[in-house]
Amino acid sequence: MTRSRDRDEQGRARNARPRDGLGRPLPYGAPGVARQPEGVPRAPDEALVEAQRLLDAGMPFHAHEVLEDAWKAAPESERELWRGLAQLAVGLTHAARGNAAGGAALLGRGAAALVPYAPAAPYGIDVAGLSAWARELTGRLAASAEDAAAGPVSAAEEAPRLRTR
Repeated sequence: MTRSRDRDEQGRARNARPRDGLGRPLPYGAPGVARQPEGVPRAPDEALVEAQRLLDAGMPFHAHEVLEDAWKAAPESERELWRGLAQLAVGLTHAARGNAAGGAALLGRGAAALVPYAPAAPYGIDVAGLSAWARELTGRLAASAEDAAAGPVSAAEEAPRLRTR
């Protein structure tokens, strides 16, 4: 039997398959991890607290969804900041899934997006610390790409600190 495309309440295509802790789709009916609801309005501090909680729990894909909502809702002057944070979370997701090249690419893009905010990072975001974390993890991912036995990184153990405070 061919399954029709999953749709949300507004009729938009939306994959309803359950997901694991790293956001990978599981077979229909399998137990999965609750997804982050999309479009949740949060103040920047709330978004950072929730994203950090998810990162610390080893769920960077879910943290990315929270940061993506903040990116979409942010004023134009902050959009690149939130996009960069979301890309860092996706980079960690790829690294934890064993995709070293994809992880490194997204970590690089995310760190680059944060650079303009370094002189006066809003909300206590640790731009310098996040940039250093991304560079260090990218270096290890490059080395692991050459060593097939290295495998994925632990998302929880590699979780960055988003803020200095």
